[in-house]
Amino acid sequence: MILKNGHLGIPVDPASLFDRPAPLVLEVGFGDGRFLSHLGTAHPEWNLLGAEVSLGSVWRAYRRMHRDDIANVRLYKGNAGFIVRDVMPAGALHRVYVNFPDPWPRKKHWPNRLLQRDFFRTLSTRLEDGGDLLLTTDHPGYFEFALEEGTASGCYDVEQGPPPPATLETKYALKWRGQNKPIFHVRFRLKERAPFTPPQTAVVPMQHALLTGTLASIGTFSKQVRRFDGGTAIILEAFRDLSNDALLFKVVSEEPDLRQELLVQAWQKEDDAVFVSLQGFGEPLSTRGVREAVMAVAVWLESQGLHIKESWI
Repeated sequence: MILKNGHLGIPVDPASLFDRPAPLVLEVGFGDGRFLSHLGTAHPEWNLLGAEVSLGSVWRAYRRMHRDDIANVRLYKGNAGFIVRDVMPAGALHRVYVNFPDPWPRKKHWPNRLLQRDFFRTLSTRLEDGGDLLLTTDHPGYFEFALEEGTASGCYDVEQGPPPPATLETKYALKWRGQNKPIFHVRFRLKERAPFTPPQTAVVPMQHALLTGTLASIGTFSKQVRRFDGGTAIILEAFRDLSNDALLFKVVSEEPDLRQELLVQAWQKEDDAVFVSLQGFGEPLSTRGVREAVMAVAVWLESQGLHIKESWI
């Protein structure tokens, strides 16, 4: 039920994620999963994908789906912008729900808002004919912002009206209704598509490196940052294993709308040979950022006196 990045493709065949073809519906920011559970019960004929950046929310939703015996849902921890732009093929989405998103109310944070003109235009190429996006929010500023951006995209008929009743039973809706806040709702129905926006991420072969030297003399580490065209790889921490013949590095790769936490290992393969490679922890998607993370470790080891003898892509 929980999708790892390594389960995905650029793009993916959505039917392969559910073991069946069916209309695909995405909920952005599903919180504790109660609306997804409602959709799963009300629409067993749909395949439901939820995207959420909070790990705690993913696990709460996971437990709810099992408790409610919902089988047609997949949960993804990560950014919905990445899912729409890089994972979804053309015409794959039947509908998108965005319920009570973070409004990022301060103007300097507006670039973090999902529902911007470029997103609307990209989404227009991933929606099926007649597909739509439904926004429900308590924040009048974000509501007006989304209306302006969606209209300016030129891709949608914009229809304001009452929200679907089930959206008023979500965690935040109940909170805002208890405070007598107004709830705003709009439907963006696809009328024409923008030019196709290609994925910004690509699956690439994995990097390995062979170095000459030994790990025994390495005793200190400080955070390392490796920048590349399109992202950053950051080595956060290094650990020595109990056998004392390997080092483990905690690394983060950051690419557009895609953040992956990685483990890279360097181990003493022979007396004067050290091998560096990605470990399978977390099942990452093999992108350039992951490859650069492996090379970041190799380059740091070289700065500690080892020598890169070979690297393979």
